[in-house]
Amino acid sequence: MADGGDILIGIDAGTSVIKSIAFDLTGAQIAVGSRPNRYTSRPDGAAFQSMDDTWDDCAATMRDLGESVPNLASRVAAVAVTGQGDGTWLLDRDNRPVTDAWLWLDARAAPVVQRLRGTEADRARFAITGSGLNACQMGTQLLQMKETMPEAVAGADVALHCKDWLYLNLTGLRATAPCEASFTFGDFRARAYDDRVIEALGLMAEKRLLPQIVDGSQTTHPLSPAAAEATGLVAGTPVALGFVDVACTALGGGVYTGGEAAGCTIIGSTGMHMRATPQDEVFFNDSLTGYVMPLPIPGMAAQIQSNMASTLNVDWLLTVAADLMADLGHAVAHRDLIARIDGWLAASAPGGVLYHPYISEAGERGPFVDPAARASFAGLSSADRFPDLMRAVIEGLGLAARDCYAAMGAMPSEVRLTGGAARSDALRSVFGAAVDASVRTSSREEAGAAGAAMMAAVAIGVYDDMEACIAEWVTPLLGPTEAPDKALSALYADLYPAYRAIREAMPPVWSALARQGGSDRAH
Repeated sequence: MADGGDILIGIDAGTSVIKSIAFDLTGAQIAVGSRPNRYTSRPDGAAFQSMDDTWDDCAATMRDLGESVPNLASRVAAVAVTGQGDGTWLLDRDNRPVTDAWLWLDARAAPVVQRLRGTEADRARFAITGSGLNACQMGTQLLQMKETMPEAVAGADVALHCKDWLYLNLTGLRATAPCEASFTFGDFRARAYDDRVIEALGLMAEKRLLPQIVDGSQTTHPLSPAAAEATGLVAGTPVALGFVDVACTALGGGVYTGGEAAGCTIIGSTGMHMRATPQDEVFFNDSLTGYVMPLPIPGMAAQIQSNMASTLNVDWLLTVAADLMADLGHAVAHRDLIARIDGWLAASAPGGVLYHPYISEAGERGPFVDPAARASFAGLSSADRFPDLMRAVIEGLGLAARDCYAAMGAMPSEVRLTGGAARSDALRSVFGAAVDASVRTSSREEAGAAGAAMMAAVAIGVYDDMEACIAEWVTPLLGPTEAPDKALSALYADLYPAYRAIREAMPPVWSALARQGGSDRAH
């Protein structure tokens, strides 16, 4: 540990925002430096961003942090980095970008997924990785690149993920974490690459692109002089490579607090539903969906099902309302509309309208995979008003969570919630009833950055192991247990089969709409 260091910095490079968070050694948050993340999307499903801009923005957040924390550079015991998952960040032999980074939002690999999913090779791959094939992943994106831009793959010398690119800039080391290595190209049990998976994807020639695997809870590397100059920190400061942001957020949000069989849901732009499971007890669903990611805890993995869009559905409906108000000459701030959500839910009756929250232009990946999937209301009548639509959207998020947990085995009896939307009393009530589980809300504001910083804390010896760190950083921040409303749970249990039947009947409709250009509408 750095002499006299009393601060840990956790970097979380998300899809919308890049943040550097300063924590003291007991996990208390001290300060935040942030910059908006910038990416470009196109009607053809492309979603990409500049790698150089990403590093520049990341370095700027640490300089910003230095302006708000006295003597930051001399006080930093370690830095840890996590970031958005999936995607493909190709570099040449000089560590320069071959092309812009393909993000997890990029849907261009959908034809590859449609061709490979459910084949004998895909089933064999799923049995090893525990992770379903989708267009977000590096494996399918590399295949798409080989077919449409082979010169980029041929000119690449390494394939990284977002946080790996930042780690390279921080330390000069090409590496990835066990989670990405195993859910894309390996075995989650061994936490290592597996040639059977790489061969099943038809990417043996591209095995040369895979970097070494580093567990940031066990190993750090020194901050390089160039990175020290860019960030304002001290060269040689230990840097830990965190696991992917989902795993770090789960860790910081309470997915594991000592053997309890709890779930953990991130209610953010996307909806991430997770449960900590011993590696030898992972549940494999028949639909070949979801992810299995090792946790930085020996023998433990996170089973994950992810909705492509969670609060993005709420944002969409609020934007519709704001646009209408603006057309009538009454501009309304988004935050003011958010403040009215609990009131709208109180003014509406539960279960009147069903909503399927597949609002993302990239379709859906959990608990089923369909790039053409789109959102819809069912059961509308002339009596329904805006509060009824808002309730339907919120209930749709809850039923989508139930759908995801059902694909991971037995339903959890308790779910830990994190994310800004979890502060809504009404939303928590709907969520708990929809999943029929008690909920506890983490008061940790930046769970992803905290999870990464926790890995650094263990790596440099602040704690002997992750369980000791969890006991101080996580467990005390879990709020009181909120039991589900039994009457509401019974109502949602009756509605869920209809919810499931509608989404299982919709693929031909989604496909027809996609053929007519429904996913490429210009605005």
